[in-house]
Amino acid sequence: MGKPESVGLSTERLKRLDRVMTEKYVTTGQLPGFLVQVFRRGELAHTGIAGHIDLDRGGKMQEDAIFRIYSMTKPITALALMMLVEEGKIALDDEVHTFIPSWKNLRVYVSGIPSLTTNTTGQFITALPKRRMKVIDLTTHTSGLTYGFMARTVVDAEYRRFKVGDFQTPGGLDAFVEQLANLPLDFSPGDFWNYSVSIDVLGYLVQKLSGQTFGEFLRTRIFEPLGMHDTAFSVPANKLERFASCYMPKKGGGLELQDSAPNSAYAEPPKLESGGGGLVSTAADYMRFCRMMLNGGELDGVRLLSPKTVEMFSLNLLPSGRMMSDMVPGVGMFSEAGYAGVGFSIGCGVTCDLSKTHVPGSVGEYFWGGAAATAFWIDPRENLAVVFMTQVMGTEARLALRRDLRTLVYAAIVDSAYDGNPALPLRVSTS
Repeated sequence: MGKPESVGLSTERLKRLDRVMTEKYVTTGQLPGFLVQVFRRGELAHTGIAGHIDLDRGGKMQEDAIFRIYSMTKPITALALMMLVEEGKIALDDEVHTFIPSWKNLRVYVSGIPSLTTNTTGQFITALPKRRMKVIDLTTHTSGLTYGFMARTVVDAEYRRFKVGDFQTPGGLDAFVEQLANLPLDFSPGDFWNYSVSIDVLGYLVQKLSGQTFGEFLRTRIFEPLGMHDTAFSVPANKLERFASCYMPKKGGGLELQDSAPNSAYAEPPKLESGGGGLVSTAADYMRFCRMMLNGGELDGVRLLSPKTVEMFSLNLLPSGRMMSDMVPGVGMFSEAGYAGVGFSIGCGVTCDLSKTHVPGSVGEYFWGGAAATAFWIDPRENLAVVFMTQVMGTEARLALRRDLRTLVYAAIVDSAYDGNPALPLRVSTS
């Protein structure tokens, strides 16, 4: 780990980062603990640790702790897809039914009620979509698919009833895709931004086009080449002592156990390898993914993507360059990011209008988070990557702590690459 000043960061301000996050979130009982890593200009400049990986057993937070990263799985799935795009096996503008023939005649929900049984679909009136779904709609959550937990529409209710995307789905990704073939879309592709199982569908496409299971593709093509040895869809027995327990807010304050590490379902491989939220990882492993992306697709002699493909992650790919805030279908829609000033690229949010975010950062930085309050971002302009790990489900402080984390990290920069002109092209590090 390099000295922070050698890469334009302040040691004292990084200590403030740890202190504020500890006092504001760990001491007050909102987080069991956290692990944060800050990488800049080719150096791991800071590792901050506080609290515990298990409150009941008293296990202290440790650098090699393993975490449920949930939706931070999505950018890794996007990487896998883009590797196949570079191989000419698929393109972002391809229509999805080319690869999933049973989806050719997908229709859009208009009206109707769900069925009262679990083995039949509801009585729906549907219409043809304005256009067919494309692969890029999956990467940007504009596909017309949804998540059952949205609890907003009849289509959401159908997802809940059939447990669409459940990690224990018999038949795995193949059965999941066929479930979706029998359900209507929530809206026509391209009309709205709606958080959804879209990235899980990308995992299915990777599996089908590669001839490997999705998990095997990730292991042999990404994790082993990058040295991400603790990243997988389950935690083996010899690593369970490093697996953090997961918590949730307790009524009246504090935390209560949500998933005990020693007894977790993650101790066994899932039936469905979820590209949208199924991986566990460490801060060090996830930082190797970030470093590879920050370095233009290559790390330690292993190249996974071209720098030109990596640059696409810094672009807003939403229709007509619109923001997420312009495309959400309802008030209070769930996201792992605040909407203002944010677009969407390939499995990640991307900052487009910094003035609207009300926090420091850079145009073109891309990022996302997980349901247990984990987060990462990659800032090519500042040659910066940050990984934040903790384990709390359902905390209302999720977006606030990410806001504070960004503010404190950027406050530690004392030698900025920013030139005052956000319209200038982004730089991709080749160090």
